[in-house]
Amino acid sequence: MLELVGLFLVGLLAGEEFAVRWGVQPALRRLEDRAHIDARMSLVRRLMIIVPALMVPAVLAGVAVLMFTGSGAGFAFRCAGVATLAAFLLLSFLGTVPINIKVNDTWSAESPPADWRDVVARWERIDTFRAGAAILAFALFLVAAALG
Repeated sequence: MLELVGLFLVGLLAGEEFAVRWGVQPALRRLEDRAHIDARMSLVRRLMIIVPALMVPAVLAGVAVLMFTGSGAGFAFRCAGVATLAAFLLLSFLGTVPINIKVNDTWSAESPPADWRDVVARWERIDTFRAGAAILAFALFLVAAALG
């Protein structure tokens, strides 16, 4: 049962990351500057609640599954899944979270920072790896579950 809960949570995290990175972000780039910044600021405020609410339980469930399922079939994939989630956390806390805090606390659509496009590009580069890590973790946990 714990493994199913873990798969569900990591799957939700991977799906959210996939949708934001390859669905929402390209759509934002098509907006005019002010609308883009307004939408980005609104998304940051919402996702600062949603992502941690998925991320923390997903990571805890992944670690719990690793600890309680033993070293049988799928163990290496579970280890790789947890390691990939650790990379996701590092990319988040050292990469996108500081940018999101800055956007939330200091940006204004009426007078954006001069380098706002550079900041967005940096965020997107980091987020590509974050989303990839979440998706890879989900795939690794799926393989581990399939192996038993």
